[in-house]
Amino acid sequence: DKADIVGVSQGGMIAQYIAINAPEKVNKLVLAVTTSRTNDILNKVVSDWIEKAKNKDYKGIMVDNAEKSYTGKYLEKNRKVYSLLGLLGKNVNYERFIIQAKSCLEHNSYDELDKIKAKTLIIGAKQDKVLGIIGSEEMAEKITNSELYIYDGYSHGVYEQAKDFNSRVLEFLKK
Repeated sequence: DKADIVGVSQGGMIAQYIAINAPEKVNKLVLAVTTSRTNDILNKVVSDWIEKAKNKDYKGIMVDNAEKSYTGKYLEKNRKVYSLLGLLGKNVNYERFIIQAKSCLEHNSYDELDKIKAKTLIIGAKQDKVLGIIGSEEMAEKITNSELYIYDGYSHGVYEQAKDFNSRVLEFLKK
């Protein structure tokens, strides 16, 4: 009858609309490193990725994504695989990528966030270089039954880097 929904990044944008359009179906909601509307940081980053996609620059997209998403030792360790990234992009559907990227730029649920009735955990990353922290803060202000947790020292890939991310989400869902 009801579901707990966890949405990360663009999945968080989708999760917002599920909670807005079918509030009776959502038990608890987790929105991680996402936003309810575009901002200058998101607009610049995603527009750059769209240009790279138009030029079929898969390696450029992936390197920029990694540089903006990860921090510290995790980033340093994974820089070693950058040279392989160009080889992986041979079958990429750039048109699909551009459609999905543009949908991030067009996403705007801000004025409807008050329709979200589920208890909501909003997780942001203080050093998020993909969309910044403002989106997390705005959602926390607009969603009445929400709590906000901000990770310090992480960027957009906090869900992969922070060792306690999954346990934090699970603890919230179990409450």
